[in-house]
Parts: sequence; C-alpha cells; structure tokens
Amino acid sequence: MPEKPLFWLPIDPAAWVNPRAGEIRIGESIQVLSNLDASALPLGRFAIVGVPESIGPRANLGQGGAELGFAAFLQQFLNMQDSGRIAIDQVVLAGQVDCTDLQQQSLALDAGNAKDLKHLRELCAELDKRVAAVTEILFRQGYQVILIGGGHNNALPLLQSLAITSEQFVGAVNLDPHADFRPLEGRHSGNGFSYAFEKGFLKHYHVVALHPAKNSRATLDQLDDAGATYTSVQDMVGMKMHRVLQTIQNQVITWRVPFGIELDVDSIMQAPASAFNYSGVSLADAMVFIRDLAKLRESRYLHLAEAAPACHPMGIAAGNKAAGQILSELVFTYIESHAE
Repeated sequence: MPEKPLFWLPIDPAAWVNPRAGEIRIGESIQVLSNLDASALPLGRFAIVGVPESIGPRANLGQGGAELGFAAFLQQFLNMQDSGRIAIDQVVLAGQVDCTDLQQQSLALDAGNAKDLKHLRELCAELDKRVAAVTEILFRQGYQVILIGGGHNNALPLLQSLAITSEQFVGAVNLDPHADFRPLEGRHSGNGFSYAFEKGFLKHYHVVALHPAKNSRATLDQLDDAGATYTSVQDMVGMKMHRVLQTIQNQVITWRVPFGIELDVDSIMQAPASAFNYSGVSLADAMVFIRDLAKLRESRYLHLAEAAPACHPMGIAAGNKAAGQILSELVFTYIESHAE
C-alpha cells in the first residue's frame, strides 16, 4: 500500500489551536494521522475524517456552503479543553479527503444547466470513490469512523466501505427530514441511500423525524418498496426523543448487522445547513439520538452531513461559530457514549 493515497491530506492541529498557558487544548494532545499506511496507524477507537465539499448538495439542485463545515468543526473542537474527562486519548484526527480539485471544478458549473448538472453528478460519483478509499482503510483497522461533511451524498461511500470490510450488508438510522432515497438519476446528496440499497450495500434503513411534505411521492414509494421505515415528525409531536429511540433501538438490534448513525444537520432547528430548517428537532434531541444509538454494539460510524456555515442568516462568522459548536457537541456525545 502506498504511504499516502492520492486523495487524502493530513491535518496539522497547530494551524488551528490558540494556546493558553496552564491549559491543554484538544488540538495539543490529540493523536494525528500522518499517513494512511495501515501498518503505522496509531492506536485509538475513533477516527475523525473530513470531506470539505458541496458538490453533492449542488448536484441535488440545492445550495453550496457545506464545504466549510469541517473547517468550522476544527476551529471549535481543537480549541476545546482536554480536561481528562473525555476520552480524547482514544481519538485520532485522521485528516481529510482531498477533493479540492473536484470542488474547484464544481464552482464553475450551473446546476440549472442540464449539461452542467450532469457534470456535477459525475464529479459527485468521482468523490464517492475517494471517500470510500479512505474510509475502507479506517474500517479495516477497526476504527469507529466519525465523518464530517460535506453533503449527505457521502453516506453511499461510507455504507459501501463498511459493507465491504464487514463482508455483509449493513444498516443505517438517519435523523433527517429527508429520506435521501431519491431516484437513481446520477449521484447527488439526495440519493445516497437509494444508491446504497440498489448496489446491495444497505439492507436495513430507518429515518427519524422525516417530514412527508419534504419528500416526493417517488421517494417515499421507493422507500416503501425497499422495505425501509421511518418515524415522521408528526409521530414525534409531544414525545421525548428517548422514548422515540426505544422502539428504534429494539428494531436495530433485530437487524443483527453493523450500522451507521447518520445525521443531517438540517434536522436541527435553525442550525446553519444546506437546507435551513425552522421545524426540526433541538440540539439536545440530536444528542440523545446519537447517545442512545451509539450505545448499541453494532454501531460503527457517525456521519454528520450538510453543516453549511455560509447559510446562517446572520452571516458566515455566526455560521462558523454555530456549526463548530453543534458538530463538536455531537462528536463528544458519540465518543462518550461509546466509551461507556
């Protein structure tokens, strides 16, 4: 295996940390992946990897901005305190998928033009290959992968690499107003799960907080035909997330397969995301969603998609702060739930 895959870049925490005397920032203590040579990977349970792109959302006729989510996370997370009360010693900062060239090409394309839209979806398919190549290495080494996007299109390469390394089909539970089970019309952020099902990687799928009016008839029909299930936002009115998750946990246990925890940041009310949402769940509910599912031993990854700081109504500075805090709290929740 080459020392460094062609489409992967390490992260230098020192470029993000603001030191302070007498304190230890996470960025000063966290293990860092310097290459992806499987024989040299550091010991740890969790590997954090970023995908700074907005190709998938734009190929789905949506907004850009998700390419800034991972940077917002690094700025916040790496400057938090390593107080010895969180299992940072089990975490590896595993770099990012190098998609700069693809992202740059996408910026010159107009999704409203049929030819450009086709090109955007081709770029998204190329991105799939790069993400899968990196995450497959991490899964093979036994890491719990924490992938921060980027668009929800990256669910497909995550599910693909988990299925290949597990040598079986897999499952996913997704907190999202959208099922992302759109038709197979070329790759984008709205059909990662339908492609994963069609390719034989995804067998079991449940969506939490789905909004029926934010999904097309074709999407919901395909979801039914695939045997997938969902809990709608209407089903959840007046219920605490912990109660909602009790039934879903039991369902996941019956799957008896590795599964991923998927969370679209646009499920969280007023979070800066590719699709800004005033009718979603609270950040606390999102944390409960991750906490309760991460305790199941079959859980293998956390995917946080669609955080888009530039989409904050107060501007990018406010968006960076909000996205960074939200993503950091969700990552802490996943780490702590598994550490228990």
